[in-house]
Amino acid sequence: MLLFGRQTQRTCSTVHRRAFLQAGGSTVLGLTLADLLRVKAAGHNPGSARAVILVWLWGGPSQLDTFDPKPNAPLEFRGPFGSIPTRIPGVRFAELFPQLAAQSDKLAVIRTLATPSNDHGVAGTIGLTGSGAGGTGLDGKPLAGSPRPALGSIVGAAAAKGVGRAVSKGGPPHPFFVVGGKLHQGHKAIVGEGGGPLGAAFDPFRLEFDPAVGARVPALELPKDLGPDRLADRQGLLRAFTAADRRADELGAAGKLDDYRGRAFALLTSPAAAERFDLSREPDKVRDRYGRTRFGQSCLLARRLVEGGVPFAQVNWSDHVEAEEDAGDGGWDHHYRNFEIMQDRHAPWLDRGLAALVADLHDRGLLGSTLVIAVGEFGREPKVNDKAGREHWAKCYAALVAGGGVAGGRAVGTSDAKAARPADTPLTPADLHATVLHQVGLTSEGITGLGLTPIGRVIEELF
Repeated sequence: MLLFGRQTQRTCSTVHRRAFLQAGGSTVLGLTLADLLRVKAAGHNPGSARAVILVWLWGGPSQLDTFDPKPNAPLEFRGPFGSIPTRIPGVRFAELFPQLAAQSDKLAVIRTLATPSNDHGVAGTIGLTGSGAGGTGLDGKPLAGSPRPALGSIVGAAAAKGVGRAVSKGGPPHPFFVVGGKLHQGHKAIVGEGGGPLGAAFDPFRLEFDPAVGARVPALELPKDLGPDRLADRQGLLRAFTAADRRADELGAAGKLDDYRGRAFALLTSPAAAERFDLSREPDKVRDRYGRTRFGQSCLLARRLVEGGVPFAQVNWSDHVEAEEDAGDGGWDHHYRNFEIMQDRHAPWLDRGLAALVADLHDRGLLGSTLVIAVGEFGREPKVNDKAGREHWAKCYAALVAGGGVAGGRAVGTSDAKAARPADTPLTPADLHATVLHQVGLTSEGITGLGLTPIGRVIEELF
């Protein structure tokens, strides 16, 4: 394997949403010029993000046990965890998230997302593309229509064509990186992770972080006999890169290595690549800050990617929706033992890794230009089941957003008394996508110029 690194382990005056819903289709995602002028006058800063980090919480975290607890609900709904205050007036987080609560002046919490399906596969497609078109559920039956590109592919395509602000002067080797494996529900890969109609050139370039060995590049893996011991000597390293070059030539001849992947390969086999992806070059205190877990170190790798000019980096919490105990790899699909898993693993890992990412970006002066989103495909049913778990729930769930022009220290939307449905400000994944594209400076002309139709509305309450 080709390895890099080694690891052992509100009140605010905003434009009324009606102005956005009444807008035409001539400018940013359907906003008229007059609306844009009002947006700017109200303090918006459209187009301020140069990079995006999507933290994809695959499997569907519980809104009640994370960022929309209901301490006054009956026990069978609120669960066993208490809640703690945040720096957002009137907003509490579950008690398992003290570090994120401390960073909440830099965060906006959305509490009223909803999606049409409670099937992981379909909801995953909607979450990643903004549309269910072409999605396939556990029954294997595809929905009508052709899949839209993944959000990262749209941002990446715009960056590659010099459209919007997410363009690096240094010219990133590939505009869309995913840290993590392909997403699955059971043994079925979901639809919507790649470039779709934009083409394979805008599929993500995939890295994987293994706590036992470091960063891996699955598409360019070397023969198994070239392990770390053989790569340690110079001749072995030379032979490894020669073998990788041949592999790249084979892929190119087969039409499977496009220009961007070729450039990414060139980066990954250059001396500078070892420094960029070798997390051992980070000070121990930085690596410890993120947590010595796969998720924590993947967040650190995402920071290094955007710092190096990559427009869109996605961190997949897991490949499968299921927990390890259910033959998965640690997903958030907690039909069983939700509270045990949350307390022992998921909550502390997410709290530490995501809080460190936000704080690290802020300390490095990158948060203002980097939009960070943490969200899953749906939430969990408010009522606890008889297995100390929660079932799928698509009618109301939460997300965290930070940086990239988003105002911190605020909440968007209020759910009802049991976090079962939005009490106001209902929002969709398409709205979240529209907001991301708005913040990277993509106008409706830019989107249609990519052959796509703008969808969703900009969530102006975030600004």
